[in-house]
Amino acid sequence: MPQVAHHLLLCATPTKALCCDPAVGAASWDTLKRLVRELGLESPGRPEGIVLRTKADCLRICSDGPILLLWPEGIVYGGVTPERIERIVHEHVIGGRPIEAWILQRQTFSPALR
Repeated sequence: MPQVAHHLLLCATPTKALCCDPAVGAASWDTLKRLVRELGLESPGRPEGIVLRTKADCLRICSDGPILLLWPEGIVYGGVTPERIERIVHEHVIGGRPIEAWILQRQTFSPALR
Protein backbone atom coordinates (compact mmCIF):
# COMPACT_ATOMS: atom_id res chain seq x y z
CA MET A 1 0.00 0.00 0.00
CA PRO A 2 1.42 3.40 -0.94
CA GLN A 3 1.91 6.08 1.70
CA VAL A 4 -1.17 8.25 2.26
CA ALA A 5 -0.55 12.00 2.13
CA HIS A 6 -4.11 13.13 2.81
CA HIS A 7 -7.56 11.68 3.31
CA LEU A 8 -10.45 13.94 2.35
CA LEU A 9 -13.84 13.06 3.82
CA LEU A 10 -16.72 15.00 2.28
CA CYS A 11 -20.13 15.03 3.93
CA ALA A 12 -21.92 15.82 0.72
CA THR A 13 -25.13 13.84 0.36
CA PRO A 14 -26.71 13.53 3.78
CA THR A 15 -29.77 11.33 4.04
CA LYS A 16 -31.34 13.74 6.53
CA ALA A 17 -30.23 16.91 4.67
CA LEU A 18 -29.64 18.84 7.87
CA CYS A 19 -26.54 20.72 6.84
CA CYS A 20 -26.49 21.23 3.10
CA ASP A 21 -28.35 21.27 -0.15
CA PRO A 22 -27.87 17.74 -1.54
CA ALA A 23 -27.42 19.14 -5.07
CA VAL A 24 -24.49 21.32 -3.93
CA GLY A 25 -23.03 18.35 -2.04
CA ALA A 26 -23.28 16.09 -5.10
CA ALA A 27 -21.64 18.73 -7.31
CA SER A 28 -18.84 19.19 -4.74
CA TRP A 29 -18.26 15.42 -4.65
CA ASP A 30 -18.13 15.22 -8.45
CA THR A 31 -15.59 18.05 -8.51
CA LEU A 32 -13.44 16.40 -5.83
CA LYS A 33 -13.42 13.06 -7.69
CA ARG A 34 -12.53 14.75 -10.96
CA LEU A 35 -9.71 16.81 -9.47
CA VAL A 36 -8.12 13.91 -7.62
CA ARG A 37 -8.06 11.91 -10.86
CA GLU A 38 -7.03 14.75 -13.21
CA LEU A 39 -4.20 15.90 -10.97
CA GLY A 40 -2.88 12.36 -10.47
CA LEU A 41 -3.29 12.59 -6.69
CA GLU A 42 -4.37 8.95 -6.39
CA SER A 43 -1.38 7.65 -8.34
CA PRO A 44 0.53 5.03 -6.31
CA GLY A 45 3.79 6.46 -7.66
CA ARG A 46 3.13 9.96 -6.35
CA PRO A 47 6.25 10.87 -4.31
CA GLU A 48 4.28 12.87 -1.71
CA GLY A 49 1.87 9.96 -1.17
CA ILE A 50 -1.61 9.32 -2.45
CA VAL A 51 -4.73 11.33 -1.68
CA LEU A 52 -7.74 9.29 -0.59
CA ARG A 53 -11.29 10.58 -0.83
CA THR A 54 -14.42 9.33 0.91
CA LYS A 55 -18.02 10.45 0.54
CA ALA A 56 -19.61 10.49 4.00
CA ASP A 57 -23.26 10.69 4.97
CA CYS A 58 -22.60 12.58 8.19
CA LEU A 59 -19.56 14.02 9.94
CA ARG A 60 -21.69 15.23 12.90
CA ILE A 61 -21.27 18.90 12.08
CA CYS A 62 -24.80 19.84 11.09
CA SER A 63 -24.28 23.40 9.92
CA ASP A 64 -22.38 25.19 7.19
CA GLY A 65 -22.29 22.15 4.91
CA PRO A 66 -21.15 20.57 2.77
CA ILE A 67 -18.34 19.73 5.20
CA LEU A 68 -14.85 18.60 4.23
CA LEU A 69 -12.63 16.96 6.85
CA LEU A 70 -9.00 16.84 5.81
CA TRP A 71 -6.61 14.43 7.54
CA PRO A 72 -3.96 14.24 8.90
CA GLU A 73 -4.30 17.93 9.78
CA GLY A 74 -7.82 17.47 11.18
CA ILE A 75 -9.03 20.61 9.44
CA VAL A 76 -12.77 20.97 8.91
CA TYR A 77 -13.86 23.21 6.05
CA GLY A 78 -17.46 24.44 5.76
CA GLY A 79 -19.59 25.60 2.87
CA VAL A 80 -17.61 23.44 0.46
CA THR A 81 -18.89 24.26 -3.01
CA PRO A 82 -17.28 22.98 -6.21
CA GLU A 83 -15.37 26.29 -6.47
CA ARG A 84 -14.05 25.95 -2.93
CA ILE A 85 -13.04 22.35 -3.58
CA GLU A 86 -10.85 23.60 -6.46
CA ARG A 87 -9.03 26.06 -4.18
CA ILE A 88 -8.74 23.65 -1.25
CA VAL A 89 -7.19 20.95 -3.42
CA HIS A 90 -4.75 23.32 -5.12
CA GLU A 91 -3.83 25.54 -2.16
CA HIS A 92 -4.08 23.16 0.81
CA VAL A 93 -3.69 19.59 -0.42
CA ILE A 94 -1.04 20.34 -3.04
CA GLY A 95 0.36 23.66 -1.81
CA GLY A 96 0.26 22.97 1.93
CA ARG A 97 -1.50 26.27 2.72
CA PRO A 98 -4.84 25.91 4.55
CA ILE A 99 -7.49 28.50 3.69
CA GLU A 100 -8.11 29.98 7.14
CA ALA A 101 -11.29 31.89 6.23
CA TRP A 102 -13.14 28.65 5.44
CA ILE A 103 -11.99 26.57 8.43
CA LEU A 104 -14.78 25.77 10.90
CA GLN A 105 -12.64 23.83 13.37
CA ARG A 106 -9.50 21.80 13.89
CA GLN A 107 -9.69 18.27 15.26
CA THR A 108 -6.98 16.02 16.59
CA PHE A 109 -6.56 12.28 16.69
CA SER A 110 -5.84 10.72 20.03
CA PRO A 111 -4.08 7.38 20.00
CA ALA A 112 -6.28 4.37 20.52
CA LEU A 113 -6.20 2.83 23.95
CA ARG A 114 -4.50 -0.54 23.99
